[in-house]
Amino acid sequence: MKVIIMCGGKGTRLREETEFKPKPMVEIGGRPVLWHIMSIYARYGFKDFVLPLGYKGEVIKQYFHDYNIRNTDFTVDLKSGAVTAHGGDCEDWRVTLCDTGQETLKGARIKRVARHIDTDRFMVTYGDGVADINLDKLIEFHEKSGKIGAFTGVRMPSRFGAVTTDAQGNILSWEEKPVLNEYINCGFFVFKREFLDYLSEDESCDLEKEPLQRLAAEGQLSMYPHPGQWQCMDTLRDSQKLNALWDAGQAFWR
Repeated sequence: MKVIIMCGGKGTRLREETEFKPKPMVEIGGRPVLWHIMSIYARYGFKDFVLPLGYKGEVIKQYFHDYNIRNTDFTVDLKSGAVTAHGGDCEDWRVTLCDTGQETLKGARIKRVARHIDTDRFMVTYGDGVADINLDKLIEFHEKSGKIGAFTGVRMPSRFGAVTTDAQGNILSWEEKPVLNEYINCGFFVFKREFLDYLSEDESCDLEKEPLQRLAAEGQLSMYPHPGQWQCMDTLRDSQKLNALWDAGQAFWR
């Protein structure tokens, strides 16, 4: 099953890093967050990736083009220019990199790489979020649902404390950063191939709007409730948090 990881956005809320690189290349523990996401999938045997590129896509292309020599010893024959890699323990991943436009929205990016999807089902996720998700359970959930699409939902803790009062302003309860009752979409989608018919190559086709809204309205979208942890890298604060977890040996997605 192919895995599409969205890599085209500009990451404007992480401008401290994305001024010079696309957000999926912002590092956690010396490796791009994109590599961490791919490792989650590879752990479950999914190693065939399609990366729709946009903003500073050439940085991602260069990273994977040079991946082997970045991670192994090698010899350069200066006269011929030949490069010989010496062993090493590189991942056995297959990565297809596709330019899908600078301003293209996510739905159109998926449609524009549809020619690389040759299986009855495929997976999609965002290029900035990690989780301790069990992908086997997600896929089993999707298969049992019988629906075209499934996304993963998580309950997130509030960034703020919650206070309950009576009509006179007396405090009835105080809870610091409670877990919210509502679920949010954290990505980790599974789709039947027919979902591609809901998408358009028009750059204004946004995954979370008309395509998923239509799928939901038709009763063809289900939510897999993830009971574990998830964290996106949306801001500098998120980046610092993820790196602190990694440095402390507490990276829940590892």
